[in-house]
Order: sequence, then structure tokens, then C-alpha cells
Amino acid sequence: MTSEKFTLKNNNYDAILVGAGIMSCTLALLLTEILPEIKILIIEKLNKPGSESTGAFNNAGTGHAANCELNYTPLDDDGDLLIEKALLINRSFEKSMSLWASLYKKGKIDIKNFLKFIPHISFVKGSENISYLKKRYKTMSKYPEFSDMEFSSSFNKISSWAPLITNSRNPLDEIAATRIKRGTDINFEALTREYLNYISNNSNVEISYKTKLIDLKKIEKKGWELNALLEGRKVSFMASYVFLGAGGKTINFLQKSKIPEAKIYGGFPVSGKWLICEEKSLTAKHNAKVYGKADIGSPPMSVPHLDTRWIEGKKFLLYGPFAGFTTKFLKKGSYLDLFSSIKKNNLFSMIDVGIKNNDLINYLISQSLLNHNSRIENLRNMMPSADPSNWYLENAGQRVQIIKKTKDGGSLQFGTEIVNSSDGSLAALLGASPGASTAVEIMIEILKKSCLYKSKVINLEKKINHLLYASEFTNLNENNSDFLENIKKRNNSILGFHP
Repeated sequence: MTSEKFTLKNNNYDAILVGAGIMSCTLALLLTEILPEIKILIIEKLNKPGSESTGAFNNAGTGHAANCELNYTPLDDDGDLLIEKALLINRSFEKSMSLWASLYKKGKIDIKNFLKFIPHISFVKGSENISYLKKRYKTMSKYPEFSDMEFSSSFNKISSWAPLITNSRNPLDEIAATRIKRGTDINFEALTREYLNYISNNSNVEISYKTKLIDLKKIEKKGWELNALLEGRKVSFMASYVFLGAGGKTINFLQKSKIPEAKIYGGFPVSGKWLICEEKSLTAKHNAKVYGKADIGSPPMSVPHLDTRWIEGKKFLLYGPFAGFTTKFLKKGSYLDLFSSIKKNNLFSMIDVGIKNNDLINYLISQSLLNHNSRIENLRNMMPSADPSNWYLENAGQRVQIIKKTKDGGSLQFGTEIVNSSDGSLAALLGASPGASTAVEIMIEILKKSCLYKSKVINLEKKINHLLYASEFTNLNENNSDFLENIKKRNNSILGFHP
């Protein structure tokens, strides 16, 4: 539905979701499945859904399950591997897989439009990194989530897994890799469209494009009033509940809400760029997502990876992302976004973060100054045979990393964070990776704390479990290894992965 055809049925809704990306649309789907009677409005300032961070070329398309992302398994001060975050992310992604399996089985979405299975590989060079990767493999493979992980330091074996990373490489180089075959490539933009195509059949769901949120404020006992521009025309809406899922712009809207919980937050924008290859002789040889180690001082979103991507039926190779700095919070945002987010409540914490992270700022500036040949040299660390003529540069999505006020000043945080108002009438999603991959888990947590759920007499856990697993599992203990194994088998069977 586009705004040209959009006619407001009314201006009073149970829930208004700001932004038509993967986050808002996941929440909208959960709401329509669990609370189908409530009235929902999704507003989006662009003319189609999933065009910013959700856009196919704006993110890595990796189904983040901690299979290959080394930044999810750091070492502590004693040299022990920290695995808790990896386990949490893996189990969260399995919930996403479970939802897709259930919806696909019922004919509500078509997985062929957004999901492909592809191995996830971690690749390192040098004795120190090899030692770390071996420790990671030995620790993680003991858990059912990662029991099918393989490790190799054999040049020939790694070449069979991903020939482009060994082609033209010295066979005497010290290299190692791990592989999990059950990795995924996800087109989150296409998934967003699948969700919207399904939920738009519900007469209680409305979607308004070209609708730009200007302001929002809490009206005592009446909920939230949102003021927006619909194709330049001023419109106002009322809602009992508001979800802010507008990507990097969320921080600005959260501040406008004036909820006390918003006062401790600021944002630090990071841009990205991809090297992209469409040469069929190369895309045919690479069938994996290969993640390396990030440079010292670089943000986690800049972990180098050579990805196979399928976008609208075409196969690409993407390498990067290369980082950069801009004051925009969205690709199609304003250069004033950063400055408008600076308030007296977060000014000191933002200055403190700037001082503490001088190396990061210098890194972003240096990345911005790279030319094409410099980027190709970087690519050759992973793909030694890279030819500059086969690759071109495209902008990736904007990310806004979280700046959080602390007792000592401020802290720059990477990851995803939920901000809820105390009365459950507003929620906002801040941060970046692994966001989209764990959207189902995140939106379930948001739903549990929302006033929408609190006002209904329902067994929410039972409804969620039925939605994710239908009636196939009665004894739901998510930390039980038998349960995890059975869920994976069930999802594999429905989604078409054959170990």
C-alpha cells in the first residue's frame, strides 16, 4: 500500500509503529498473530518498506547465529573464552528460524524469497590467532548449538571450503578456519515485504508511506499524540502504544518523547561501504560467508567478511564493510541529525566518549580517506587474487552506536538495546548488529513489557510458543539440549536444510 492510495480510517489506534523496517514489521506480525483485534498503524517516511538499515545492500545479510563472528566470543583477562553472548545470539536466531518455519508451513510467507542456507566460516592468519580459533572451536563445539562446527589448519581443506581465500596465497602461510554448514544468507528487505504482504490482509493493520514523524508527546490518560507530515500535509494520530523502530533516527524520536529513560542516551553515527563483485567466474566459486578478525580500534560492525549474497535472485560477492563517519543518522537523513541529538543531559557523556575513543575516530577518518586500490589491498588480506577491475564500491547502511551516560561520564556500546517507558506505553530500539537476526526475540521481549499485553487477559507465553512451534512441542525448556536438537531438526525439515 502506498500513501497515494492511503486513506486514514481514523486517527486513533491501539499501536503506532514508526518505521517500516524489519523491526517494526516483526512486531506488527507478532501483534496481529497474538492480539489480532488491536488496530495498528505503521508509518514510514520513505515510499516503500525496508529501505534503510533493512535494505538488502545496507547490511551483511548474515543470519547472525554466532557461528563465525569472532567479536561475539572474546577472551577475558585470564585468557578464557567468553561464550555467553554467542549462546544467547544463537538461541535468539533459532527463534527467528522457528517463526519462519511455522509461517512457511502454514503458507503465510515464502522462505524462497529471502532465505538461503550457506556455510559460515571464521578465517584467521598467524599463530596467535590460530591458537585463539582453536580454543574457540574446542569450547563452542561442546555445546549443542555449535556441535557441528569443524576446524582445520590444512591449506587444502580450507581451499575446498572457500577457494577464493586460498587462491594465490602462499601454501606455507599459517592459516586456520572453522566452518558451520548450517549458516544462512537472509535478505531482510525481502523478509520485511513477506511480513507486510501477509499482515496487510488484516483489516486492523494500516500502512502509511511518505509519512514523516515530526513530534510526539504523552497526553495524560489518553496515550500518545503523534504529529506527522503525510506528503506535506499535517496529520495527527493518537495511540495507546508507540514503538520507535526508525533505525538511527530512533534516538531523535526517543528524545522528543521526553520519557525519563531517554535522558541517558546519545548516538554516534558510523557509515559503511561495500566492495561488490558481480563477475560470474568469481561468484560461482565462493559459496560461504567468511568472517575474519577486526583491526584493533575498529568497531564490531567493521569486522571484515567476504560474503556470498543473493539479492532479487542474483548472486553477488560483498567485501567489507569499510567504515566512515558522517553526521547523518540515516542514509537518507540530514547532516543535522547528530547535532540535533545533543542535549544538556547527554552532552558531557558524548564529549567523554569522544575523548575516550580517539583511536576509533581516527580509524573512521582513515577509512573514509581510502581509495579504491587501498580497499583492494585490504580485500587481498582475505582474497589474495582480487583484481580491482572486478569490484566496485557502494554505500552500505548507516548505523548509530549507543552512547550511554555512566557515573564516570559516558560509554560507547555496540549491539542492540531496548528502551521502555515505565508505564509500558512506549518502546524504542537502539543500536545495530545482531539486531535484524534476533528481531523475533527482541520483539517478544518488547511485547511482554508493553501496555498492550498488560491490558489483555491472555497466556502470552502459551500463545508465543504456539506461534513459534505450533503444537509440535509440549515440553518447552529452551536450555535443554534435547529440546534444542529437536527444534533444529524440525526447522531444518521445514526450511529445507539437509545436513
